Amino acid sequence: MPSIAIFPEQASTVAHSVDMLLVFLMIACGSVGLLVAFLLFYFSIKYRRRPGQVATPPETKSSRALEWFWTLSPLGVFVVMFLWGASIYVNAFRAPDDATVIYGIGKQWMWKFQHPEGQREINALHVPVGNSVRLLLTSEDVIHSFFVPAFRVHMDVLPQRFTSVWFQATKPGRYHLFCSQYCGTGHSQMIGTVIAMAPADYRRWLQSSAEGSLALQGRKVFLRYRCLSCHTTQEGNRAPILEGLYNQPVVLRDGRTVIADEDYIRESILHPAAKIVAPYDAIMPTFDGLIGVDDLTALVEFIRTLGPGETPRRVDSFPTPVRPDQGQPAPKKLPAGAEPNAEK
Repeated sequence: MPSIAIFPEQASTVAHSVDMLLVFLMIACGSVGLLVAFLLFYFSIKYRRRPGQVATPPETKSSRALEWFWTLSPLGVFVVMFLWGASIYVNAFRAPDDATVIYGIGKQWMWKFQHPEGQREINALHVPVGNSVRLLLTSEDVIHSFFVPAFRVHMDVLPQRFTSVWFQATKPGRYHLFCSQYCGTGHSQMIGTVIAMAPADYRRWLQSSAEGSLALQGRKVFLRYRCLSCHTTQEGNRAPILEGLYNQPVVLRDGRTVIADEDYIRESILHPAAKIVAPYDAIMPTFDGLIGVDDLTALVEFIRTLGPGETPRRVDSFPTPVRPDQGQPAPKKLPAGAEPNAEK
């Protein structure tokens, strides 16, 4: 006869902590509920009106000590719940610096994953045991939710932005992946599998079907959309230099300072006028509706990993983009001996 598990299998570093917090919450809330029910039943019998009793009950004097007790005692329990839960939350959603970044896209009704080494997967995610994995998630259509019960990992996947969650698998195996947010008629079919592998097996799997790194694909997108017209390290650049931009503070024209994380890079591509970097002008056109989610993800990864000296050189004469209310700049002359469109 098959056994019924009260808790799913624990297969990540955070699973035990989440379960212990849940047990504490169940014991605390259950105990209070039982105590209230018992007292209600007891007082209903003890202080019931007896047959023939018509006199008004005597006035009951309040007790300050009792009032302080039933005010401070629950407060202490709630503070413990908050601090314990906050600690687990911070640890569960703040990935280690050395975590491997994998991009995930939710769409009706499948999961698509892109590894930095170039592997692509649909409804499956291979991860190494003992290594931290950070997922950068976005949606191609509606709101989805990434949920792996064995890892105690749950994160909403939203359109037009990135959300992030991390985990570290503790033992090899195959674990269910669900979308826990109703996302349409095929919601029940939006399932997948997380395959946790020993590090040696994972390395062999990585080498089996690589298609070129995600950053390399992003470099091609960077060149295809002529981003070099402005984002160049050469003289005459009309937009910020992107080398070493990721996770650095950026000063805007309105005086604010923001951190250049994945959401900032994505927003700057789709809605460049939302945050204008000082001291540049708002000349970049929007790419919202022009660039697909896969190309956008690859472009974000390219910019995220772009280091000093890695920006391709601009060798063409394509003009920089301008807003409709501005004049069209004249094409720049090619350097002597240079060929147009040499960078592909």
